[in-house]
Amino acid sequence: MEEKEKPPARKKSPLAIGGFIAVLLSQGKLLLAALKFGKVGGAIISMFITIWAYAYLAPLPFVIGIVFLVLIHELGHVFAAKIKGLPVSAPVFIPFLGALITMKKNPSDAATEAFIGIGGPVLGTLGGVATFGLGVYMDSPVLVAIAYASFYLNLINLLPIHPLDGGRISTAVTRWLWVLGLIGGLVFIFYLKNYINQVIFLVIWAMFAWDLYKKYVKFRNREEIVSVSTRFEFAANHLLEQGYMIPGESHTRELDYTTYSEIQGAGEGRQVIIMHWQGIGFEGHAYLPQQSTIKKVQLVKVERVQKETSFFLGLQVQVDFSPLGVQERYYDVPTSTRWKFGIAYLTLVLFLLYMIRLVHQVGII
Repeated sequence: MEEKEKPPARKKSPLAIGGFIAVLLSQGKLLLAALKFGKVGGAIISMFITIWAYAYLAPLPFVIGIVFLVLIHELGHVFAAKIKGLPVSAPVFIPFLGALITMKKNPSDAATEAFIGIGGPVLGTLGGVATFGLGVYMDSPVLVAIAYASFYLNLINLLPIHPLDGGRISTAVTRWLWVLGLIGGLVFIFYLKNYINQVIFLVIWAMFAWDLYKKYVKFRNREEIVSVSTRFEFAANHLLEQGYMIPGESHTRELDYTTYSEIQGAGEGRQVIIMHWQGIGFEGHAYLPQQSTIKKVQLVKVERVQKETSFFLGLQVQVDFSPLGVQERYYDVPTSTRWKFGIAYLTLVLFLLYMIRLVHQVGII
């Protein structure tokens, strides 16, 4: 085969990447508004932003191909969630981190979580195989390189570390795989050649390690208390008209509250807390980050805010709660199901390793 002249490598400028991030941050409000243009609109806009970011590091055709195959991977999660009847968002791309979908309702058991988790690598691998076949047929180094990168990305995603797909699949195989993920993850990070990738994966690994420590060591035999704060602006003209003594900034008090979990609609599964200060007629609504037992709801700060047309009180409220631990029955998966996921997981890993080796043997890139 005639040797092809390689195009000059594009300069990987940290300043260029930094400039992109600065522009991205400066246009934050615009981007947030754009992402509200429906599910498809947000996905498309985030795809273009990601392509723009990666174009600083690699040729545009390669970047477009990789982003497209990442989309195929994420659609695998979407289709798997739909099969299980769970509502999810459209994929959203995050430059230099990949893409994600958000679930509007959490899985009820580990087998469902694993099914959704494995859907991405399965469809992503099929997309890589199709790209590889087309690249060999057309003798296209670019398509083969895209497939090669896709195989690697899907393989990395199968590391048994949350929130990677492998960590989710492990819930239905055995949680002991998480220990393997802790050790293997460090080895993987050590051998990464790219400093940026090392930092990203080290952060993911550290978050995973900390989560395991909290679940199985720190709070194994005692209750975890978490505090979150939220702020409300309460129209208070009526208080001035009634001659009510406005509390000072340092005023604190416990607030009455009620709580419930939504069981229908877009917020299905979320825990709502409604706070009351009956003396001034205040009622505030907020969502808790997870199902929890509420310990205390306390007003910690009062601000006086005078606007053109009205007088407001800025009320800062702190909620102390204890997250409900994942019940052990969540991980109660039939043995036959464990074997099925285990075999599928191992088969997928071995197949990706084979495809990576096959790309080397073909020698187009």
